[in-house]
Amino acid sequence: MSAPARATLRRGWCPSTLRPMETGDGWLVRLHPPGGTLTPAQLRRVARLAEETGNGLVEISGRGNLQIRGVRPQAHPVLVEALLADGLVDEAGGTGPQRLVLTSPLAGRDASDLIDSAALSAEIERAGRAVDGLPAKTNVVVDGGGSLALDGFPADLRVVAIGSEAVAIGLPQAIWLGPVALGDAAAAVTALLSGFAACRRTDPARLHRLRDLSDEQTVALIANCALSRTSPPPVRPAPRRVGIVALRSSRVALIAGLPFGRSDAATLAGLSAVAAELGVEEMRFSPWRGLAFLGLGRDEATELAAHCETRGLITRDDDPRLSVQACSGAPACPRGETRTMMDAAVLAEAAAELLAAGRTLHLSACVKSCAHAGPADLTLIGQDGRYDVVIGGTTRDKALARLDLSQIVQRLQPGQDIHAALTSGRLSGLEA
Repeated sequence: MSAPARATLRRGWCPSTLRPMETGDGWLVRLHPPGGTLTPAQLRRVARLAEETGNGLVEISGRGNLQIRGVRPQAHPVLVEALLADGLVDEAGGTGPQRLVLTSPLAGRDASDLIDSAALSAEIERAGRAVDGLPAKTNVVVDGGGSLALDGFPADLRVVAIGSEAVAIGLPQAIWLGPVALGDAAAAVTALLSGFAACRRTDPARLHRLRDLSDEQTVALIANCALSRTSPPPVRPAPRRVGIVALRSSRVALIAGLPFGRSDAATLAGLSAVAAELGVEEMRFSPWRGLAFLGLGRDEATELAAHCETRGLITRDDDPRLSVQACSGAPACPRGETRTMMDAAVLAEAAAELLAAGRTLHLSACVKSCAHAGPADLTLIGQDGRYDVVIGGTTRDKALARLDLSQIVQRLQPGQDIHAALTSGRLSGLEA
């Protein structure tokens, strides 16, 4: 098997298994297993391949994708052949989204969900991939309406169950459509995506996401799809991102987070072995940058949680690291201007009280914002070894100051200006 042409970072492009991305520590290979599901044996196999062909580092992204880092170019064909032989690669052709739908790691099994969101997600994925002209980063959030609310994840379209037979569909402009009968939901989403793709063909340089549509284009899109406007779905409490969650059929799942979305292959291989011994039926990737172990009894889930904690994974929802999103940064990323992974650990400790109380922190080593596309309470953008500081915004917003790591740590303490801004919402008074 011949090696693929190397790909470099550019706007709107995403790596995959067959088309890796060149980074500062080798090639990055993103894996999309069928249905987003692995058995413990399959995850152990992936971990072994990550050690044999890469640098042994494995990540789970904010869209619930597994990433193998540091793959050597000459070893990539071996990795691909092994993954294909094991049936672990599910990729779309062309330049559109390799994975369109983001849903709960417990979709179809969560006892609190109103609908089978796994079935709806699969239907939307199949239909949406057939839409020609969608940008690679297009994504649709499918939310079953249960306790694992996905409100914190940005989306081009958001499908939320509002009953056992109906959903509402949200657009980025805070417009909600519906109610849409569950059986018609996939067709409605496909019609919206098709309308957006048609708009893009007239102005591809400007229309990268649905949020880029003008008010007039949005109104026309809704009218063409014959959908009515409705009220937003009821606000739900923030989800528990990790921990033990009840499933249907009197079983439970354990969701465990990887610190800043990263682990090593040996750790994952060891956990896979323990999971198999405890009777885990399947494993899924969590968009909270972790793993979901499904089909356990409560005692077995408690035992597995202890194993996870011993190996450095996160099982307590108040752990401050869960509220930190960080990209790989320098030197792993050639565009990175700061060492975000190292700095994330320092800042998580410095801001532990704020993060445990629900504040969010996003570290981006450059303006590309790969780890987190939406706003955060505190966004730090790498610039020449320091960080531009944005309160309550994204990497695209105006920075209030440019500080080095030690200055940020100091000013995150009680009585200091960044701490005050995060607790009171006061944005003035920050100085470089």
